[in-house]
Amino acid sequence: MRLAVISDIHGNLAALEAVLADIKTRTVDRTVNLGDCVTSPLWPKETFEALQSLSLPTVRGNHDRWIEEFTDDKLSPAGLFARNALTAEQRRALHSLPSQLRLDDGVVACHGTPDDDTTCLLEEILDDGRYVPAHRDVLAARLASAPAARVVLCGHSHRQAVVHGPGDCLVLNPGSVGCPVFADIPVAAKLEYRSPHARYAIITKGRRGWQVELLALEYDWEAASARALANDHPRWAQAMLSGYVT
Repeated sequence: MRLAVISDIHGNLAALEAVLADIKTRTVDRTVNLGDCVTSPLWPKETFEALQSLSLPTVRGNHDRWIEEFTDDKLSPAGLFARNALTAEQRRALHSLPSQLRLDDGVVACHGTPDDDTTCLLEEILDDGRYVPAHRDVLAARLASAPAARVVLCGHSHRQAVVHGPGDCLVLNPGSVGCPVFADIPVAAKLEYRSPHARYAIITKGRRGWQVELLALEYDWEAASARALANDHPRWAQAMLSGYVT
């Protein structure tokens, strides 16, 4: 089995197109999408339509859920922009995505943890908003509901990582396709430096186990930045161009 794993596109059509083009050169059996598909002030509707045409195995991210469940005043500015860009049917389609997928060879796909789309699987969040690797007992507890999993694919934190976890379970976060940092969160300006690259991963099962390739691609992030600025979201424009906000 050879899987391409994408996550946290956040409506960045330019980044998604670059990743999909790269995947085509690498001969994979399937591409799996770990959710948070459209929420951003970029191209939410266009990204939804592109993903709909592909019919990828996709799990629901917290933003895919919130876009239907939350009232306008509870949504972030990016969430409200995406809600207004999508039709009611499109929002319902995002909300109806499964919270978890179980694939062949013991592969489980989720957005956050197998039980919670708002908790990072591999990281803990400090009081100042920074991410640090989760302690081993914390990771074991978060994986307790998936004891048979040989591989767990997760997103949500936007941080690429590969961990050999409890019970010889491999955990992979492919990073974010289109959103190095979610610019609307209050602590965004305190986070570490990141980069604007479009990130994804390829995981291949061989005779001795799984091999992982973590990829970070250049794409036209100037166009993504200009799109955010044209839609009156300057913090997103800076995040697209640099990978961080000030």
